[in-house]
Amino acid sequence: MEYHNFRNHLSQILGVPITSLEFCSTFYEIKEVKKHEIILREGEISDSTFFVEKGLLRMYSIDKAGKEHVIQFAPENWIISDTTSQLLNEKSRFYIEAIEESTIIVTKEGFFENLSKIYPDVAEKNQRLMFNHIKSLQNRVNALISTTAEERYMDFLKKYPSLMLRAPQWMVASYLGITPESLSRVRKELAKKKFEI
Repeated sequence: MEYHNFRNHLSQILGVPITSLEFCSTFYEIKEVKKHEIILREGEISDSTFFVEKGLLRMYSIDKAGKEHVIQFAPENWIISDTTSQLLNEKSRFYIEAIEESTIIVTKEGFFENLSKIYPDVAEKNQRLMFNHIKSLQNRVNALISTTAEERYMDFLKKYPSLMLRAPQWMVASYLGITPESLSRVRKELAKKKFEI
């Protein structure tokens, strides 16, 4: 497998020349992950970032009542990690699990620092990616407290266009902060509106 998605990410997003990609391979590990395999558990200190070459991952927490809360999905070309655990060396409050059989690129602590020594622009570009991630999380929190279930669902479809066919409905409902029954009602109402239009 050529790992085109990760190579494109390094070259197009971070500006690492194509000719140097083989050299960069010393900074990461390629891993095949089985469906339902957990690659980060609550209580562990994370030192890795995961790029999804192929497949689908999710990050979630479990509350005191045993209920799961999906924080993020990561399909192909997405990056997922517990940044707080990495940067502050704290125990993770989350799990990261494969929803499908997946191929992931695991980058360890120091990956971007090493690249930045060779390609100085990488640091700034990676920082911009981090800021965009923080912005996305802030927008998600704001949406959960200020928008309707229908609005959140429509935004979900824009953000993750293929996931309704790949992730169980209860996981999508958890991500949206609603029950599976409420998600079914939202989908029926939207289908009805489209039919009426």
